[in-house]
Amino acid sequence: MGRPRKNPNVPKTTEKESRAGNTYITWDPGKPNPKQEEFFKSRKTYTAYGGAKGGGKTWAVRVKAVGGALLNPGIKILIMRRTYPELEENHIRPIIKLAPQQLCSYNGSTRIMTFTNGSTIKFGHWAGEQSEQEYQGLEFDWIFIDEATQFTERAFNYLGGCLRGVTQYDKRMYLTCNPGGVGHRWVKRLFIDRDYKTGSANPEENENPDDYLFIPATVEDNEVLLKSSPGYLKMLANMPENLRAAYRYGDWSSLGGNYFPEFRTDIHTCEPFKVPEHWQKYRSIDYGLDALACYWWAVDEDGRSWCYREWKEKGLIVQDAAKGMIERTLPGEKISITFAPPDMWSRQKDTGRTMAELFAQNGVPLVKADNNRVQGHMMIKDALALRADGKPSIVFFRTCKNIINDIRDIQADEDNPDDCAKDPHELTHTVDSVRYYCISRIVPAEKQQIEIPREEEGDKEDYEDYMTGGEVSAGYLTF
Repeated sequence: MGRPRKNPNVPKTTEKESRAGNTYITWDPGKPNPKQEEFFKSRKTYTAYGGAKGGGKTWAVRVKAVGGALLNPGIKILIMRRTYPELEENHIRPIIKLAPQQLCSYNGSTRIMTFTNGSTIKFGHWAGEQSEQEYQGLEFDWIFIDEATQFTERAFNYLGGCLRGVTQYDKRMYLTCNPGGVGHRWVKRLFIDRDYKTGSANPEENENPDDYLFIPATVEDNEVLLKSSPGYLKMLANMPENLRAAYRYGDWSSLGGNYFPEFRTDIHTCEPFKVPEHWQKYRSIDYGLDALACYWWAVDEDGRSWCYREWKEKGLIVQDAAKGMIERTLPGEKISITFAPPDMWSRQKDTGRTMAELFAQNGVPLVKADNNRVQGHMMIKDALALRADGKPSIVFFRTCKNIINDIRDIQADEDNPDDCAKDPHELTHTVDSVRYYCISRIVPAEKQQIEIPREEEGDKEDYEDYMTGGEVSAGYLTF
């Protein structure tokens, strides 16, 4: 059969022709808006398309992925969402309907769509650090991360390591995003603020600004949505002010992590200073083989807590964790108490001993902290609140970068908004360590007594002389 005439009403960017046997199949996914077409045409290594809700970003991912598979034989594509239900609802089912049935088939067990030209689209979701094992060693030419602000920077970097292979295709990553979420800061840094890491002694650590492109999305771009859902704009307008600014207008400064919105860098952080020796000092830890998060605290005379040192490391056995804590505590730095989670007192089945015993034997005695999550997180919120003097009860040295980043990024639990999200787990260790400290009893430093030198008996001034001005002199005769 001959090649059918192209539809003049469909832009070249969306009309694809592929051959199935001796028959040419015309694939018409629909007409893109100008922002979607810009997304289709981008050849940057990292392209982010986002901002306001309702801009048609997810549709653009589907069409770009299927179109790429049809036009590039043998290309390997990955589409990622944060959870499997989102993946199935937003991509798997729609793409099965969208892709030409004669040219592809879908395997529900492997979640891979295979095309007759050898191209593949794999559908994946990111379940935290355990997903690193699932994607270890995999290679893709294009990776799509839909709703990228739901991914941590660690996940983004790890998936970026999967952009490799020996095919002739340029390796690219396409992201869609809205303000807010656990990945808000890194997406904003790379694509909005364009604040790149440069000048490193190791050139591999540098970020090339020319590799990044951001395409802003507005709800007005999506005429189809506005026609089919005329009340959508009103719904966005009735949201709380910060959400309205983010989701209606794509304001990246209005949202971050949504559990500790009261946290502000200018108020709750400070440049390091020498901690006075007489301030009470404490430590708090959250421990597991996946990570140790240890914090050093100093309490001043007003009861204000200063987080002045942090240490976070993974893969440490108890002996190494205790040794590292001791080595990082300076000589003469008396630590009154080290607070730890209650599970440290659970007896091990193989030895019958507890982690707390092992820490104590290695020079770090522990005190059991309360493990009430909601109450503990509320205590952090209370500490972040401003006192009558206009200052909070807790301040972090700016060298404690992990906790500053994590406390800004951590989300509320979807099922219990009074609690922090337990996932991604890589953020929770630092916040839990702070929680164990804030929920525990601490003692303010005693005010230092300033000794006034005692006067010798002969130096004391006579009371009568003091009250009368001393003996009469010639000065009394003049004014």
